[in-house]
Amino acid sequence: PEPAGMERSRLAAPALPPYEPLPEEVGMEGLPRSTVVSVEPAPPPPPRDHLAWSLCTTLYSNVCCLGFLALVFSVKSRDRKVLGDYSGALSYGSTAKYLNITALLLNVFLFILVIALIASGTIAIVNVFNHEQEHHPFVGPT
Repeated sequence: PEPAGMERSRLAAPALPPYEPLPEEVGMEGLPRSTVVSVEPAPPPPPRDHLAWSLCTTLYSNVCCLGFLALVFSVKSRDRKVLGDYSGALSYGSTAKYLNITALLLNVFLFILVIALIASGTIAIVNVFNHEQEHHPFVGPT
């Protein structure tokens, strides 16, 4: 029995044909040429431009024009990416991302502020209404 390592190495590599010397009438020119294939690593993925996010921020929550600015930087990032300037595209894309995040945080803050103001206004109106009812009770028609 063969050791386990030998069995695995035989399974992993294909078997080579046995060595045969060339006949004397055949030269090297008559043999097929070998092909060398160089394997290069895959190129890194292109930087993100956040165009869809910027478009949504512009259309739905354009606080202080931050969504429009994010859209401008996203388009610049896409242009740089098409030209092959990946460092410029990365810079413009990250600026667009930070503008989108800032607009999102401002929108969440403003939404919570509006809800709080509506709630406190409703409570104040109900308190005023109850206070008026205590001082001038409604008797009904006479």
